[in-house]
Amino acid sequence: MVHFVLCRHLYLLYILHQSKGKSQLTTMDYMLLLLGLSFVLACIHFLTKSLGATKFGPVNLPPGPCPFPVIGNILEIGNKPHQTLADLSKTYGPIMSLKLGSIATIVISSPHVAKEALQTHDHALSSRTIPDGARSLDHHKYSVAFLPVSAPWRHLRKVCATQMFTARKLDATQAVRQKKVQELVDYVHESCKSRSVVNIGQAVFTTVMNSVSNTFFSIDLAHYQSELSQNFNDLVYSVMEVVGRPNIADYFPILRSVDPQGIRKSVTTGIGKLLNIFDGIIHERIQTREKMMSKESKDLLDSLLNLAEENSSELSLVIIKHLFLDLFLAGIDTTSSTVEWAMAELLLNPEKLTKAQTELRQVLGKDGLVQEFDIAKLPYLQAIMKETLRLHPPVPFLLPHKAETEVEICSYLVPKSAQILVNVWAMGRDSSVWQNPTSFMPERFIESEIDVKGRDFELIPFGAGRRICPGLPLAHRMVNLMLASLLYNFDWKLSHDLKPEDMDMTEKFGLTLHKSEPLLAIPIKV
Repeated sequence: MVHFVLCRHLYLLYILHQSKGKSQLTTMDYMLLLLGLSFVLACIHFLTKSLGATKFGPVNLPPGPCPFPVIGNILEIGNKPHQTLADLSKTYGPIMSLKLGSIATIVISSPHVAKEALQTHDHALSSRTIPDGARSLDHHKYSVAFLPVSAPWRHLRKVCATQMFTARKLDATQAVRQKKVQELVDYVHESCKSRSVVNIGQAVFTTVMNSVSNTFFSIDLAHYQSELSQNFNDLVYSVMEVVGRPNIADYFPILRSVDPQGIRKSVTTGIGKLLNIFDGIIHERIQTREKMMSKESKDLLDSLLNLAEENSSELSLVIIKHLFLDLFLAGIDTTSSTVEWAMAELLLNPEKLTKAQTELRQVLGKDGLVQEFDIAKLPYLQAIMKETLRLHPPVPFLLPHKAETEVEICSYLVPKSAQILVNVWAMGRDSSVWQNPTSFMPERFIESEIDVKGRDFELIPFGAGRRICPGLPLAHRMVNLMLASLLYNFDWKLSHDLKPEDMDMTEKFGLTLHKSEPLLAIPIKV
């Protein structure tokens, strides 16, 4: 009977597609349809219950809002789930249960609960709930971000650690990053001469992309103000935004084959284009290596190809392509958005901007050059980055965890297969943890031992435990180097004589958290 009703409503969904047009069909249309479905199945639920059906599910779940039959709490999450779930946690507490369609979801919104989940129960909660979009082109089968803790995952983590993110490897590629950041400074200098407005996010995105592509492939993939750079930016942003969008197919896995919102189709198109780019680069490199009869490792691609050619290696060309996809999507988007948020907060708080510039110019002198080893001598700059990550964590829920076994957290039962969301956005704005939590106050981190490396659960924008972001060491270097260079070499004012208090600081939700409106600023030569 239940399957009959589902099929009937899927047919109605198809009719709605045809009559309204898929491009005009909104999430609310699906929600209204599911409300109708909810009513029908609620009748079935109460009928079976009255006939003596057994109540299923653990009775000691964490508290949470009462779910509707079938659809659960879907209608309550809104288009900015990090904010609505933060509000709900004020009512139901730091560990809260929701029913999102057929998916049991546990939401964690405080440091002490996050520590118990990600440290005490790290092993049991280290698997992943996979968004349907991440299944596009079987990416989840090769992705270091979405693979379960297993031998293939451990191998990829080891490759990331040994080939990319050790201090020795990062020191060896420092000159590449320095060169690309200098190109950013040169681009902004040209904007000074022409009195042009700089799109901060776009300029930083190009810098990060070329820094990463030179480290990986020894080539630039874009140029400032080029159409290619904008297209690449749009492509990466759209994939991250669509994958993170609330998706009915995630709440009702039976609908995956239908892809009712077209999310998997959209993501497949986006990551297909990226994989084709990597495929072309890899095959061109293989041909060059065969022609030159050389296995010299001049960049990461050479190193990975050498590993893949070893008899004992578990790497393949397919795995290498998907690894590059993970590193590009995660590294470029989150790093560039963090710098944009930092610049936005500083322009919104001019006295903090002046304080940061004063520190930089005192440490580096008048005609200095910002280098990575200078960052340790700039405590206020580091405090600015921590404060930015507190207020604007790049991934507001981290990536979703999944309970491999039933565990107890704070005396509540977390059922097996439950999805675990750690709302680091809410944790960063918790008034019981932070004084004046919505104010941008880098000073709170001066003389503070709190860091972002996963040990201090008040501030875990990169996660914690075995699932902590492997690219954290590189992100730390890039973000601080770019921000320091922009602040040291230029003064800044908002475009179109916009006053700081009139800035749009609203957020656009996706897998990563972006400014709704790009930050446009005018550089002034010091």
